[in-house]
Amino acid sequence: MKYQQKDFNTELKEIISNTEIALEDHIEKLLRENMSAFAKKNLDFDAGFDKEGNDPFKPGYSSSISIGIADRNGELIDLHIIKIWECERSLLGMPISKNIPGSKVIGELLDESLEEVKKELKEYIREVVIDVI
Repeated sequence: MKYQQKDFNTELKEIISNTEIALEDHIEKLLRENMSAFAKKNLDFDAGFDKEGNDPFKPGYSSSISIGIADRNGELIDLHIIKIWECERSLLGMPISKNIPGSKVIGELLDESLEEVKKELKEYIREVVIDVI
């Protein structure tokens, strides 16, 4: 869901923060639960939370979770990334890096609910394991 700068408020900041914390905790749980299953299949399984920037309402801030699966040689088999929040400056719909008159700051928040994301990640892991074997 896209947000204009005028919609940036403490309530939205809390939603972003709570979503980031919940998904970071969930991705760590998935890592613990699935590490041994992937090891038995000679696969490396890694999951993580990534955040760039300090203020979610400043252009350049972004947060995401990712799951990566590689073979024992380190060759990446698959990578799945879900963006949680991204804030950028744009002019006429195109992202820009400088503050040009007429440009706007916009943010985009994950559209799915936490439960939908958790289900998506679980299905993704299951599908990758089935496809690889």
